Amino acid sequence: MAIKQFEDLKVWQSSREFVKSIYKLTSKTKFKNDYGFKDQIQRASVSIINNIAEGFERDNNKEFIRFLTFSKGSAGEVRSLLYVAKDLE
Repeated sequence: MAIKQFEDLKVWQSSREFVKSIYKLTSKTKFKNDYGFKDQIQRASVSIINNIAEGFERDNNKEFIRFLTFSKGSAGEVRSLLYVAKDLE
């Protein structure tokens, strides 16, 4: 089966679930009162899914790989922010 749209990509589907998890986590009391931190982790998680979609829509493998690299960077940012959240309890 050829993938015709980014919604068919397993990585995009997983990223969508991940964004939902981040939003659920950040709706909890300690997160929702720290607007800067909450906004940063939400933006970084949304960046993961959006870069996958944007790269796919470029219709060019080189560009797609470039945008997957951006997405990977955003995933690292979210991981780092989750460590900060864990350290601050």
